[in-house]
Amino acid sequence: MSTTTDRPTPRAAARTAAPAARPAKVRGRGESSPLAKTLMHGALILASLIALFPVAWILYVSLGPDKTDYLHPGEILDKITFSNYRTVLFDTDFMSWFGNAFLVSGVTTVFGVMIAASTGYAVSRMRFPGHKPLMWSLLVTQMFPIAVLIVPMYTILSRLGLLDSYLGLILVYSTTTVPYCGWLLKGYFDTIPVEIDEAGRVDGLSPFGTFWRLVLPLARPGLAVAAFYSFLTAWAEVAFASTFMLSSDKYTLAVGLQTFVSEHDAQWNLMAATAVLIAIPSSVLFYLVQRHLVTGLTAGASKS
Repeated sequence: MSTTTDRPTPRAAARTAAPAARPAKVRGRGESSPLAKTLMHGALILASLIALFPVAWILYVSLGPDKTDYLHPGEILDKITFSNYRTVLFDTDFMSWFGNAFLVSGVTTVFGVMIAASTGYAVSRMRFPGHKPLMWSLLVTQMFPIAVLIVPMYTILSRLGLLDSYLGLILVYSTTTVPYCGWLLKGYFDTIPVEIDEAGRVDGLSPFGTFWRLVLPLARPGLAVAAFYSFLTAWAEVAFASTFMLSSDKYTLAVGLQTFVSEHDAQWNLMAATAVLIAIPSSVLFYLVQRHLVTGLTAGASKS
């Protein structure tokens, strides 16, 4: 009895000898290549260094004891001192400037956010005659530079007797913060469902009660951004404050910083130390509201 041996065909032998080639990995939607990721991270690191360099430079110069140390930065390492901060805090009117700036900035923030929130809510929910021209007029006010506004504002404050007063400066800052914050909050209120207002009316709330008790708590991210913008506008502003505040005891921080500049020279070391101290409150405020900033700035971006 004869037996036959099964021999693989050449095609079958080739299949067993060479493993099947794996299909190429398909890159998912939105997934970048390794080279693209490396370039993107490199660009972000470079941008971060460029943004942080001025801050680090001011902090470094503030540690030099002499006003000309910024000309020889390498020598500061051998004589680092905090004497500039002691001089600014105890030998100048820094604490008076700080109190004035905090008063003006705080009142501007509260007043500006309240007016902007009510304006944005009214335009978002109510269709009264002229609501669109109102918002466009607020936007147009942002087109004028400070140099154009100083003279008419000075004339108005002078006639009202508000020159060299905190109230006059607060009103001037509010004219800057309210238009932008009104637009910002209007876009945020557009993202809040109208059904919430209707539910408030069903429960017997007045329009103001609905706005205060239901809508404002939901708009905290937008309010945080508006408050942050209003505070920074009043805290770091120089042109209006230096023009409208005439008494040295009413100077804000930004104006007090100019007292270190004389006709012939400037005390750069004290100016750098003061600049660092001025930046601390705004940095603390940014830390407190940072989790709301992205949400507040992007909300309403797709709404008209």
